[in-house]
Amino acid sequence: METLFEFFRVDHWGEFWWVVVGLAGQLMFSMRFLIQWISSERARRSVMPVAFWYFSLAGGAILLTYAIYRRDPVFILGQATGLVIYSRNLWLIHAEKRAL
Repeated sequence: METLFEFFRVDHWGEFWWVVVGLAGQLMFSMRFLIQWISSERARRSVMPVAFWYFSLAGGAILLTYAIYRRDPVFILGQATGLVIYSRNLWLIHAEKRAL
């Protein structure tokens, strides 16, 4: 039977906790799909709730932190680009509400 360290491919507890952070970020990021699906089912049409963008931003920020720790340039670039897009969408949503 594999140990926890072998399963997560880590050498020490510090690395293990970084994997936990990464998994938490992925869970947060994945929640946006569940939120969007539930909202669309309730509306009986495809909708994009504001919570989708907040979960995207939170999950993306956590995953970016993890990617920086792992020093993975592909992962860093992908998450950093996503954060710009999520932030811009939230900016546009709130700007539209202020204009009303």
